[in-house]
Order: sequence, then structure tokens, then C-alpha cells
Amino acid sequence: MYAFLQRIVSGWAFLGGLLVIAIVLVTAVNVGAFLLDSVLKPLGVYVPGLPGYEDFVRLAVSAAALSFFPYCQMRRGHVAVELFVQHFPPLLQSVLDRFWLVLTFGLGLFLAYWMVLGLQETRADNTLTSVLGWSEWPWYIPGIISMILWSLVCLAQTFEKGPSHG
Repeated sequence: MYAFLQRIVSGWAFLGGLLVIAIVLVTAVNVGAFLLDSVLKPLGVYVPGLPGYEDFVRLAVSAAALSFFPYCQMRRGHVAVELFVQHFPPLLQSVLDRFWLVLTFGLGLFLAYWMVLGLQETRADNTLTSVLGWSEWPWYIPGIISMILWSLVCLAQTFEKGPSHG
């Protein structure tokens, strides 16, 4: 089951990476348009930037950034205060690690819950992006999935055997 969760989390992070690549490409095109416009404007040639660039980047960054949380947790890439804790007995280290995993599990579910409420409110308000006119509520879904995956990874790590941190 843990291996299946690892594949899901890795795939989710991969999708987030593809979204980051799309953000970079759109940004590069927009910057290129700005530079061309600066050079060609004196000649009477205007090169507009991408309409709705800010809309897309704002929504895509929010989805992409959260997609890496479960993967980071899976790899135990989170910040740990090991300089202080490394001097504790192994049993206490394990108990503290499990405590923080359970706490983080709850935090992920708490954030997912509030994101669901945000999605519902945004959908009820029919909130649209200012330029592209896209509905904003669907962009909550990747964040909700990310928070749930993050929580599931914490739960799985809480019950795994062996060393509690990498």
C-alpha cells in the first residue's frame, strides 16, 4: 500500500512539475513580448504581452506549489530540528517524530477542509479571473488533493517501521 501511495504522490509531483514548466514557458513568452515591444515600439510596432498572463500564473502557482507538499513529506524533505533532537534517546526521537506526523496529518486535513469551504464559497459567488474570465473554484481542487495526499503520507509514515527520519 505504501508503494502505491509513493507512486501516486510521485505522479502528483510530476504533474505539479509540468505545471511549473508551463508557468515558466508562459512567463518567458510574456517577457519576450515585453522585450520585443521595448525594442520595436520606436519603430511603430507594438508587441502585446499575453492577455491574462497574471490570471494564469496566479492560479497555476497556487496549484503547483501545493502539489509538492506530499512528495516532500514522502522524502522526509521537511525541516527537522535534528541538531537538538539528535541528542535524545532513540525512543524519544521516535515518539516526537510520530507526534509531529500525527499533528501534520491533522493540519493537512484541517487545511483541506478549509479549502473545500473556500471552493464552495468561490463557486457560489461565481468568482472569475479578471482578464480571462475563468472560474476560480476548479483551481482549488488540486490544492485539496495535495492536502489529502500530504495527510495520507503522514499517516502512512506514522505506522512505518524502522528509522523515523532520513
